[in-house]
Amino acid sequence: MLQLLHIENIAVIEQADIELQDGLTVLTGETGAGKSIIIDSIGAIMGQRTSRELIRGGAKKGFVSAVFTGLSPELRRELDALGLGDEEEGELHIQRQISAEGKTVCRVNMKPVATAVLRRLSPYLLNVHGQHDGQRLMDENSHIDFLDGFCGAGALLERYRPSYHKLLALRRQITELDRGEQERLQRLDQLRAELEEIEEAELRDGEEEALLAKKTWFDNAGRLMDALLAAQLALDGTDTVDGAAVLTANAAAAIERVAEVSPELAKLAEAANELKYLAEDLRESVGAQIGRAEFSPEERAAIEERLDEIYRLRKRYGDTVADVLAYAEQARAELEGLESSDERRSELREEYRAELQQAKQLAARLTAERKAGAKKLEKAIVAELKDLDMTRVALEIQVETGTKLASKGMDTVQFLISVNPGEPLRPLSRVASGGELSRVMLAMKNVLTAGESVGTLIFDEIDTGVSGRAAQRIAHKLREIGSKKQTLCVTHLPQIAAMGNNHLLIEKRAQGGRTFTDVHPMTAEGRAQEIARMLAGDQITETTLENARELLHAAEK
Repeated sequence: MLQLLHIENIAVIEQADIELQDGLTVLTGETGAGKSIIIDSIGAIMGQRTSRELIRGGAKKGFVSAVFTGLSPELRRELDALGLGDEEEGELHIQRQISAEGKTVCRVNMKPVATAVLRRLSPYLLNVHGQHDGQRLMDENSHIDFLDGFCGAGALLERYRPSYHKLLALRRQITELDRGEQERLQRLDQLRAELEEIEEAELRDGEEEALLAKKTWFDNAGRLMDALLAAQLALDGTDTVDGAAVLTANAAAAIERVAEVSPELAKLAEAANELKYLAEDLRESVGAQIGRAEFSPEERAAIEERLDEIYRLRKRYGDTVADVLAYAEQARAELEGLESSDERRSELREEYRAELQQAKQLAARLTAERKAGAKKLEKAIVAELKDLDMTRVALEIQVETGTKLASKGMDTVQFLISVNPGEPLRPLSRVASGGELSRVMLAMKNVLTAGESVGTLIFDEIDTGVSGRAAQRIAHKLREIGSKKQTLCVTHLPQIAAMGNNHLLIEKRAQGGRTFTDVHPMTAEGRAQEIARMLAGDQITETTLENARELLHAAEK
């Protein structure tokens, strides 16, 4: 269960530490006080998508952390598989930091993880029902997911889906091979011509760069030769004037003759010899460069012609020589496929028939599980709805099986309902009111989560469109659910607020030109005041307070 939630700089919450207990905890407060921010913060530690707009204005980062206790064996196995087990038995710590630059940092038991890991752990920790679930209930495409969740068809679906996707891939390949023969022959001719052109060019990686370097050398040959000859003259000298190489050799020989006179002269002799060798090395290097700088019009023309050829190939087949060679590999593979298309077509069709048979067998097993599960789910939901003051409701989960395979098998699932005696069964989306949908969703949630290992259920405004007796029934049902699993409920109804084992008030205040939201655990008298506000708004009278106390007293019974 969720034991502690810590929030910093999230929307209007500067800092809040929320301790949560067993049973049903209700969260109340004025509209806009920040109740949804609590749910968003919980969503953040569950790996849901967040944005920088969630950070409190003026803050550089937002932070949410949570401590969970009473971990299920399934969750512990998942943590061990991820290498996130903790020495502190029975506790799980999750943290998420969101920066103003949009970066997010997540930790589980103080170890950094990706948000995907939080999403992987969330099904073992929390189950959240909000207005989005009501929209899913109206969407008939989602009904099959509800039924599969109840049936436990997930493992079978995991086997079916790869088979189905493989069928789609095989069908695409067969269709590609079945293209018109004339088109295939034209493509063969085109690929052969392109490959011949590329292969005749005999391209090599790095060749273009080397050619461009040579071209640059030739483009500057005149300037290079002038500079090198001047350097050679300075080093070699002329018939009448000695160059630097001769002069440094003479200097070294002169000092060498007196080097034994003193240590200082020995050092000078050593330095002079080094200078002599450097001058000789420089003279040889300059001479070698003069040899390279000799201009060859024929070689330059050949280089330019080769560069033009490479340019034409790059313009047709890729931005670089590597791209052209990669295109050739792709073309060669396509050519081989087209040349052996008849044989390959037969192989693919045989593979398709075998895969189709397997997929249909799995789809048939899915159908059988769904039809058997539909009857059980109908009875379970109707029983829950009767507890929620829908005593005359009739519900049918219709499983229709087609002939074509789809991503979830061959079935379509539709929830049909009749809320009044004598009325025919009709699609849920066209019959149920907002209050009825809330009760149907609550009934389904109670049935579907009964066998799950998740420790905490969260209901965000389950009371939308509900009032009176129906509200009281929902309150009783939430209290019943809370006796089995930790349950949090954001509510605007006094009947539900009174039924909570624990009560948290979400309160907004203004201070120093800023808005702050605080979360307070409520005392008995505070609960009476808050429920009186929910009953009568700002006009709280002694009679309203008495009514609130009566609600709390009735809930205690």
